[in-house]
This record gives sequence, structure tokens and C-alpha cells, in this order.
Amino acid sequence: MSLALKQVFNKDRTFRPKRKFEPGTQRFELHKKAQASLNAGLDLKQAVQLPHGEDLNDWVAVHVVDFFNRINLIYGTISDSCTDQTCPVMSGGPKYEYRWQDEHKYKKPTALPAPKYMSLLMDWIEVQINNENIFPTNIGTPFPKTFMQVAKKILSRLFRVFVHVYIHHFDRVSQMGAEAHVNTCYKHFYYFVTEFNLTDHKELEPLKEMTSRMCH
Repeated sequence: MSLALKQVFNKDRTFRPKRKFEPGTQRFELHKKAQASLNAGLDLKQAVQLPHGEDLNDWVAVHVVDFFNRINLIYGTISDSCTDQTCPVMSGGPKYEYRWQDEHKYKKPTALPAPKYMSLLMDWIEVQINNENIFPTNIGTPFPKTFMQVAKKILSRLFRVFVHVYIHHFDRVSQMGAEAHVNTCYKHFYYFVTEFNLTDHKELEPLKEMTSRMCH
């Protein structure tokens, strides 16, 4: 990792405090297991597979939180070059435009500058993952029936961050020496969502060519 990149990642430039896994909980043990597989250099396709005897909801919850933290950090590293002027619309090239919709202010899909979209997205995800009714942390508390639906929505929206970063800001990523780090994070994310069918194929279209070269 380059010195410039180390300085950026050491600053931990996330927009939000990270959601931590509490030591001693099953989720913390799963998080450690997932990290150990990655640190051991295990093939990413294997690393995402559900460990024997583990619950799929728990495994997905751990990865949703981890990807949120890591993608938030990646966007944080290029956010100084993503402004209302450079990116007046949240998009992935000329063919793909992402509009924001939520249950509060933006009840209809609304075109927004990329920084505003990203800020709303990170706020929205943080609310979901800190909601005990959706992401329960107590052992024995069941996941709601809607959990996978929410997880899929979070992961689909996080994928759009990759689309925007790769298509509009990859020169900045390369300039910082962060290319290998971002590519590894992307491959990990892609293998995970495709292993468990957590993202609609049409969402993956904007990076299809790059993905076919990178993820065999």
C-alpha cells in the first residue's frame, strides 16, 4: 500500500462511525472468522461461502455491515473530487442515472448530485443496520421475515457507489495508489452478492465488462 493511501486509510475518513461487532457475540465470532479467511489469503470465491453450521442471515448481516464500512471508506477517499459541480447527477456513465427515493423527504425518485445521494445513502444504511428490529444483535432474537429484502436493497445501493467510483473517479483512485485495494473490495463484494443471489443482475450491468475481466 502506498504511503499516500496509508495516510488516507489511517485517517479512517468515513462519514459515519463504524458499526462495531460486540466481543463475545456470535456476530463478532463470525466477523473474526470472515476476516481470518481473508487474512489467510483464501480465494475470495471460497471466502464468501457460508461456513458449515452457520446461519445464512447472520453471515449476510456480518457482510452487509462490513461492506458498508469499507465502501463508505472508499468513497470517503475520493469525496474531495466528487462535488455538486463535477457530479451534478448521481450516475454511472451516460447510460445509468440513479435517483433517490425514501419514505421521508423524497417520496418519488429524485435526481440529485452524487454527494447528496451518497450522504442520504450512508445515512439510510446506518439507520437500517443500527435498527435492532432489522439487525438484531442479541443471541436468540430472530431476524425479521423482511431481513433479506432489506439486505438486498442495501447491497444494491452500495453497488451503485462502486459504479460511480469506477466510472467517474477511478483516476483519483489510481492517483492515490488505491487501485488494488478497491479492486479487492469489489471482487469480494461481487462474489458475495452473486453467491447468495443478493443483487438483481440488471444492477450489475454498468460494470459488466470490467467484472468479466476481473472476476473469473
